[in-house]
Amino acid sequence: MPRPKKWRKVCCMPENASFGPLDNKNKGPDTVIMIVEEFETIRLIDLEGMTQEACATQMNVARTTVQRIYNDARKKLAQSLVEGSVLRIEGGDYKLCTRDERGFGCGKNRKCHHANQTIIHE
Repeated sequence: MPRPKKWRKVCCMPENASFGPLDNKNKGPDTVIMIVEEFETIRLIDLEGMTQEACATQMNVARTTVQRIYNDARKKLAQSLVEGSVLRIEGGDYKLCTRDERGFGCGKNRKCHHANQTIIHE
C-alpha cells in the first residue's frame, strides 16, 4: 500500500494563473501546466529570497521535496519562455495556510489571494 500523499502548505495563490506570448506565434506545445506548489517554491525562493531549507519549513515538507518541486518549476518556466508556450498555474496537492499561519504570506505590499478572499499585506 503506497504511503499517503503529504499536503504541501501554500500561503499565497497566484494573482494571475495564465501567462503566455503576446505575439501569438506559439510554436511550442500548447500549454505548460505548473502546479500551485511549484509556483509557491518559485515565489518563496526566488522572489522572497528564502533558502530551500526555510522554504521546506514554510511548506511543511522535506528540503529534498522542495528541491525536486523547485527544479520541476524552473524547468517549466524555461520551457514556457524558450518554446513560447502558454504557462498555466493550477492543481496540485496543497492546503492553504490558515490566517494564523500567514506570517510570511505573500510578502509585504502584495495581494494575497487566500481562500477566495483578497488580503493586502502592508
